[in-house]
Amino acid sequence: MLRWIRQQLGFDPPHQSDTRTVYVANRFPQHGHYIPQRFADNRIISSKYTVWNFVPKNLFEQFRRIANFYFLIIFLVQLMIDTPTSPITSGLPLFFVITVTAIKQGYEDWLRHKADNEVNGAPVFVVRSGSLVKTKSKNIRVGDIVRVAKDETFPADLVLLSSDRADGTCHITTASLDGETNLKTHFSVPETSVCQSVSQLEALQAVVECQQPEADLYRFVGRITVTQHGEEIVRPLGPENLLLRGARLKNTKEIFGVAVYTGMESKMALNYKCKSQKRSAVEKSMNTFLIIYLVILLFEAILSTILKYAWQAEEKWDEPFYNQKTEQEKNSSPILKFISDFLAFLVLYNFIIPISLYVTVEMQKFLGSFFIGWDLDLYHEESDQKAQVNTSDLNEELGQVEYVFTDKTGTLTENEMQFRECSINGIKYREVNGKLIPEGMTEDSPDSSTAHLMGEELLFLKAVSLCHTVQISYDQPDCLVGDPFSHANGFSSNNMEYYASSPDEKALVEATKRIGVAFTGTSGDIVEIKSFGKFEKYKLLHVLEFDPNRRRMSVILQTPSGGKVLFTKGAESAILPFATSGEIEKTRLHVDEFALKGLRTLVVACRHFTPEEYIDVDKRLTAARTALQQREEKLQEAFSYIERDLQLLGATGVEDKLQDKVQETIEALRLAGIKVWVLTGDKHETAISVSLSCGHFHRTMNILELLQQRSDNECAEQLRRLARRIKEDHVIQHGLVVDGASLSLALREHEKLFMEVCKNCSAVLCCRMAPLQKAKVVRLLKTSPEKPITLAIGDGANDVSMIQEAHVGIGIMGKEGRQAVRNSDYAIARFKFLAKLLLVHGHFYYIRIATLVQYFFYKNVCFITPQFLYQFFCLFSQQTLYDSVYLTLYNICFTSLPILVYSLFEQLVHPHVLQSKPALYRDISKNSLLSFGTFLYWTLLGFCHAFIFFFGSYILMGEDTTLMGNGQMFGNWTFGTLVFTVMVITVTLKLALETHFWTWMNHFVTWGSIAFYFIFSLFYGGIIWPFLHTQDMYFVFVQLLSSGSAWFAIIIIVITCLFPDAMKKVMYRHLKPTSTQKSQSLSASQTQALSCVESLCCYQHGQSGCSRLAHLLEQMTVQCKASVNNCHASSRSNRWGGRQQQETIIMSSDEPLPSLGVKSMDYSSDCYSP
Repeated sequence: MLRWIRQQLGFDPPHQSDTRTVYVANRFPQHGHYIPQRFADNRIISSKYTVWNFVPKNLFEQFRRIANFYFLIIFLVQLMIDTPTSPITSGLPLFFVITVTAIKQGYEDWLRHKADNEVNGAPVFVVRSGSLVKTKSKNIRVGDIVRVAKDETFPADLVLLSSDRADGTCHITTASLDGETNLKTHFSVPETSVCQSVSQLEALQAVVECQQPEADLYRFVGRITVTQHGEEIVRPLGPENLLLRGARLKNTKEIFGVAVYTGMESKMALNYKCKSQKRSAVEKSMNTFLIIYLVILLFEAILSTILKYAWQAEEKWDEPFYNQKTEQEKNSSPILKFISDFLAFLVLYNFIIPISLYVTVEMQKFLGSFFIGWDLDLYHEESDQKAQVNTSDLNEELGQVEYVFTDKTGTLTENEMQFRECSINGIKYREVNGKLIPEGMTEDSPDSSTAHLMGEELLFLKAVSLCHTVQISYDQPDCLVGDPFSHANGFSSNNMEYYASSPDEKALVEATKRIGVAFTGTSGDIVEIKSFGKFEKYKLLHVLEFDPNRRRMSVILQTPSGGKVLFTKGAESAILPFATSGEIEKTRLHVDEFALKGLRTLVVACRHFTPEEYIDVDKRLTAARTALQQREEKLQEAFSYIERDLQLLGATGVEDKLQDKVQETIEALRLAGIKVWVLTGDKHETAISVSLSCGHFHRTMNILELLQQRSDNECAEQLRRLARRIKEDHVIQHGLVVDGASLSLALREHEKLFMEVCKNCSAVLCCRMAPLQKAKVVRLLKTSPEKPITLAIGDGANDVSMIQEAHVGIGIMGKEGRQAVRNSDYAIARFKFLAKLLLVHGHFYYIRIATLVQYFFYKNVCFITPQFLYQFFCLFSQQTLYDSVYLTLYNICFTSLPILVYSLFEQLVHPHVLQSKPALYRDISKNSLLSFGTFLYWTLLGFCHAFIFFFGSYILMGEDTTLMGNGQMFGNWTFGTLVFTVMVITVTLKLALETHFWTWMNHFVTWGSIAFYFIFSLFYGGIIWPFLHTQDMYFVFVQLLSSGSAWFAIIIIVITCLFPDAMKKVMYRHLKPTSTQKSQSLSASQTQALSCVESLCCYQHGQSGCSRLAHLLEQMTVQCKASVNNCHASSRSNRWGGRQQQETIIMSSDEPLPSLGVKSMDYSSDCYSP
């Protein structure tokens, strides 16, 4: 138990040596000297707190906030010395704030624990005690033999021992780790591949020695020692033997593997960043403002203390006849007395620091986050997924994003390839209903039938269906184990499923199958195709594997007639220069046309060998492959010798299907001033193609490349060349492409130069990126001198580090598991939803919380400044101006609800306008609403209003003027109550002036707060309360309100405060309007516009989620007439729940954005019908 606690606290690392020794099936040596190594368990932890550390860790994080720490100090001071106010006035609000925040953060972390428990509790099968035992994933130990079935994910990092295949191989996809959807083949060593039953595995005596865990997905060094008949056989282990956690088993019935890295030591988990507390720019601004107010507070306290002693220098004020000093006071130390007085003034003025600001902000963030989940525009009907908020602390950060870092596969694309067009022998074809139709013909044309394909066309289709590394899986589980060509004996080939080394290959092979030339399987070195109903068998002689330098792959086959032929396919730049026959120029033009359409292109060619030529080719390949020295160089020479004198057959155009509205979304982000970087693990050709098709790169953009740099000097020189090119050409937009290896060199020595090039590029594409490299790129931008706000979006486990590193992390609910979603701050179903999330929700959240913060400081300056001014009139005796109940309730009850409701529902501009004019997003960038100038304006306004409150009331009552009909005069409590009354009314009406979007709830809390103050004061001062020790306020408020002069003074003072502010707003709006104010006129005609709850949170009838809560809120904030039947009838055609309506919005000079799918609404329908 003690060791477990030490491990939880991080004091007891599980391992210390450089290597680890894993005994397969935990069959440890029997001699007494062996001390087993300690390894981590198999639990995945994405949560921030545990039961043990929640209280201390959460309290530490909360007391990092200046206001919380400050009020803790004030509370302790009030407990230790005699102060003018009760400790409860500071302690109660502090306790309330800490408790509410802890509950909110605890709830959010509980959701993470719940998600972790689902993963850790997943059922797995482990070989133990001679049988297959079902257990939970978290119970897997290092050394356990685990069984994984087809389409299951690996629960730990496993060394492959055996599979159901005779050769011990298996196929996996690592889409959730590196973003690649291609099928990868992994191998077991011969000595373990024969162990295909539980009894054989139980008898296996083997030891795996390997390196300690490291984050590199592509590196694994180890060896396995198998003991057979008393003899030890040692085999090397590499990445091809390791099955990574998070990868998925494909095309293989089952495998057995031994766990070598588990839990947080698996490579997937090591690529996660440590979960850290993210703090928004607004919160940092709040802390800065709090420090300024702390300085103001200290200044007021020190000044008051000095003035008190200056005043008491006169004997008549030092010890007046009515306040004689005690002996203890006379003998006390002057220094201690000065400190005591200073602390007393500090307590008296401490309310200038608004502790309730934090709790209001927490409540606003927590309640406001529900709007994202309720927004029907962020709901994906096909997958039945709504937007999800994992961390509400960063809502306003959505309105400050300057850089978006996005994954490609599964985020920008659907991860689906579709064959579109091809060029054969200089003629363009397209596929229509399983037929190849030449350009200019229709499906009904007499000469368009595929059955009439000529020799060149047929050879092209055969080349495409034979030149690949595709694997086949059949529905029948035993099909692959038995006769691979069993479909020829009655089994339908329609039931087979292709698994490809690249998504392009799969799309091409599926296309040729539809057209009539189907790849039907392999058996050893025999490859079979079915060409228009006729089976043909080819013998596979050699495979010339794809590599990024050649950018092509080839196969050498023996045809059924005995001839030898080479089929090759690759990028046009890698094939066309080596072609000597065929329609080369026509094909080149067609390839360019395909690329302009955004299609991924491949060129196909062939070469027929004479018997003598093939003997020479075979010798060269065999010699190169068996060379012990410089094998790679010799293979490249052999490949170059073979892949020449090619006959060009044609080219293919495959579309990587983009997600819906990706291009419009990227364009909207660009118009909003947000730079988009694509970070992908894919090949750079593929990545560039997708970047062009999705609008990330424009066709007119000058593409700069930083690729395959091998040394620091080479990298630096290339960066300087790129920088010069950018400076020389200021007109053309530039896009930068950089690969992972070059990026590592650039970041090592030339960070500043690299950043200079990147910042001058409109778009940046980083390919071949490892997960931690993605995080490094984000950190590089994040820590640059400008400190921009970054957002990362991705869908796989390979994106988790980037998501956690960025200021805001967004997970896509895609096809690659839920790791990204679990570790993100927000989760959405599609990339297109990012536009509304930032441009609308981000805009609203930011303006709401920015006004909330400024308003809180303003109303607290108004609150405490009269208290400071009052000391000049009471000999700095620390007499309080307000009653202690008013001191406590001012921020908690009298002025809290209006600003909370404002911060939930305010809309400066209608959501439609924000989406159609992304440039409005620039108005709030760089934290502009919380700039020092704006902060200074609100602070000075607070001081001005406070002076008017105090001196307005003083002019009325200061000269002992009688304001009662019976000649009676008011006292100091009445004076303080008059100031307090004017203050409550003024600060509430000031917020009303700032409100643009009025709902029923705004009216209720605004006028209700003022009414509540009057009612509470009447009850508090009109009744003798038995539990109060003293009741200074008895009948004070009633007496004040019985004076007509007091009422007149209240009205005059309130108007004096607010009239100049109202005039300033009118003048600025007409003489110097901002872009936002101009856009407000666009919605002027929309007087019946949707309420905030309606426009952001509509769920159509019958949907689950928060629809009933949204309906309840709508009843409270109703703006539209209840029309249940209309909503029901129209929800069938409009997922907003409103009838389709054509609505014309006249745009201003800014160029409008093409529609992002925002639907017009009939504002009269009730969207919340239960």
